[in-house]
Amino acid sequence: MPKTIRLRTKVFAKAALLAGFTSDYALAKAMEVNRSTVARVLSGDLRPGPAFIGGALTALAPMQFDDLFEVVQASDRDH
Repeated sequence: MPKTIRLRTKVFAKAALLAGFTSDYALAKAMEVNRSTVARVLSGDLRPGPAFIGGALTALAPMQFDDLFEVVQASDRDH
């Protein structure tokens, strides 16, 4: 079965708060993505894509990929 990337939502939210981002808008601006993208990934409606992943790793440095994301089995919903 194919794999996909899933955000570790609780870790991501805690890291964003500790980094001083108090809103999805501020975080999205630092990540250089739309606020709606942040909201949709956090809610699970959207899987993180390359721009989201790169933006998160940049805005939330020194967090690493494995801190914020996990590789999981893709579900039928992901296809």
